[in-house]
Amino acid sequence: VCVKSFAEAVCINTAGVCDSLRPRNFRGAFAPYQTAKGMLSMLKPIITLKDIAVSFDGEQVLKNFNLTIGDGEFVTLLGPSGCGKTTVLRTIGGFVTPDSGDVFFGGEKINDVPPHKRAVNTIFQKYALFPHLNVYENIAFGMRLKGKKEDEIQKTVTEMLHMVNLNGMARRGVGQLSGGQQQRVAIARALANEPKVLLLDEPLSALDLKLRKDMQSELKKIQQAIGITFIFVTHDQEEALSMSDTVVVMDKGEIQQIGSPIDIYNEPKNAFVADFIGESNILDGTMIDDYLVEVAGQRFKSLDSGFGRMAPVDVVIRPEDIDIVPTGSAAAHINGEVTSVTFKGVHYEIIVDVDGFKWMIQTTDSAAVGDRIGLALTPDDIHVMAKSVYSGTMGDY
Repeated sequence: VCVKSFAEAVCINTAGVCDSLRPRNFRGAFAPYQTAKGMLSMLKPIITLKDIAVSFDGEQVLKNFNLTIGDGEFVTLLGPSGCGKTTVLRTIGGFVTPDSGDVFFGGEKINDVPPHKRAVNTIFQKYALFPHLNVYENIAFGMRLKGKKEDEIQKTVTEMLHMVNLNGMARRGVGQLSGGQQQRVAIARALANEPKVLLLDEPLSALDLKLRKDMQSELKKIQQAIGITFIFVTHDQEEALSMSDTVVVMDKGEIQQIGSPIDIYNEPKNAFVADFIGESNILDGTMIDDYLVEVAGQRFKSLDSGFGRMAPVDVVIRPEDIDIVPTGSAAAHINGEVTSVTFKGVHYEIIVDVDGFKWMIQTTDSAAVGDRIGLALTPDDIHVMAKSVYSGTMGDY
C-alpha cells in the first residue's frame, strides 16, 4: 500500500493525477514511505487552493492551480525563478487576489478576508524588522497591536527568544545582530502572534552557506516543536529535500510533482523534475516490455512496467548510481571516454562521452581525461518515465 503525504494525495493538477509510487532509498533499495503526519486518515486540511488563476499584465502566472495542504505539514514550494511559487504564497497570505478560483482556510472561503485578518504570518526575504526598535519590541509589536496585556507580552517574548536561541539579546538593536540572528528575530515575531500557518518566502537566501545550513536545521526543529503548518518557498533543492515533509515542484505556473523528498528524488515524474532535483543523466529509451528497457544501445532489466511494449520513454540514471569498471570487461554495460574530471571534496565528478552523449558520474574512484572506462548499471539504478513536453531538452552534460 502506498501511503502518500496529505498534499500529494489530494492534489489535482494539470500535470496529471498522482499515481502509485514505489519509494526507494538513494541506492535504489526499497524504503518505507513516510508522510508528514502518518496515515492519510489522521490528517485534516488547513489550506485549499481550488482552480486558482493569476495573471500580471496579461501574462498568466498560475494556471488552474489546485493544492490542499494538511494541518502540521512542512510543505515546500520548489521551482525556478518565475515559476509562480511566490505568487502561490502571496495568494494564501492575501497579498494577491486571484483572477479566478477560491482559497479556503480550514474549510472556510477566505477570498475576501484581508491579510491582517488571516490566521497566517509571513516571513519575507529581507525580514522587514523595524530598525528603530530593539529585539524585544520587534517581537512584541504584533501583540501590542492586538492589545495584549504587558505581562502576557513579556511571557511570550521570553518564550520566543528561548525558542530561537536568542536568550539575553532582548535589548539589543537589530542593527547589532548578524543576518542569522535577524532572521531568528523575524521568526520569533511571526510566531509570537500564534499563526496557524507560517509562510516563508525564501528567508534563507541572504545567508552564507554554513549559516544557511544551520538555519535549515533550526527551522525544522522549530516547526516540529510548535506543530503548525510551514509553507516554505525556495529555488534551492537542498533546502527542499532537507527540511520538508512534502515537496511541491512547480514550473510555468503548474505543479509538476508532489511527494516526499525521497520520492521526488528517486521517482521523478518527468524530465523537468529529474533535472531540477539533483543531477541526472536523462536519455531517450524504448520500453521493450515490462521490466526491460533499451537505452544507449543496450538492453537492461528494470523495475518499471505499464508503459506498453516498444514505447518511447525517458530514462533517468543518477550520477551517484553509476559504477566505473574496466572498459571491455564483462561488467561494463557501456563504454566511453573521460572528457572532464572535477574534484568535489568527497567525490569526483566525471564527464564521460558515450557516442556523443555526455554522462555525468559522481564517484570516489579517480580517472584521468582521455581514459576509456566502462559503466556498470543495475536494475535499481534505472528509472523509466513517460515522455513529456520536457523530453529531449535536458540531461546531457
